[in-house]
Amino acid sequence: MSTDPKPGAEHPHEVENLDNHECWRLLRSVSVGRLAVWVEDHPDIFPINYKVDHGTLVFRTADGTKLQAATGDTPVAVEADGVDADSGVAWSVVIKGQAAPVKNQQEVLDTVGLLLFPWQAGKKEHFVRITPDVVTGRRFKVTPPLTWWTPLDDATRSGYE
Repeated sequence: MSTDPKPGAEHPHEVENLDNHECWRLLRSVSVGRLAVWVEDHPDIFPINYKVDHGTLVFRTADGTKLQAATGDTPVAVEADGVDADSGVAWSVVIKGQAAPVKNQQEVLDTVGLLLFPWQAGKKEHFVRITPDVVTGRRFKVTPPLTWWTPLDDATRSGYE
C-alpha cells in the first residue's frame, strides 16, 4: 500500500494513474463489473460478477448474446470501479483483451473452485476467461456537485454582467 497522500488531498483535480499491481488489487476488492462487447453492428454492455484468477478474469453465463459476443473474434473490455464514501476517493479499472470459453476439464474444475456464483438465478453453465492485453486504472477525488463546471456556467455569469 502506498504511503503517498490520497489523490485530491493537495490538488483536487489530480488523477492518479494506477500501476498494474494496484489495478489487480482493486479488481479483487469488488466482484461486479461491466462487460463491453460488440454485438452484430453495435456495442453492448452487460453487468457481470467475476473472480480474478492468476492475472485473468473469469465469469459465468448462460447461452445467449453475452456468451456469443464475448467469445467471438472481437476483443472485449471490462470496467470495474468503486468509491470510498468516507474519503470521497473513487477508482476505475479497465481491462481489454480476449475472452474464451473455459473448456479443458481440469481448468473447469479449477474455475469451479473459485466459488463464482451468479447473482441472477438460472442455469449458468458456461465459464468464460478474459485474458487481458491491457490493464489500466485511475484514482481520483470525487468533486462535490456544487463545484462542477459546465459551459453554461460562463453563459449564466455573462447574463448578469
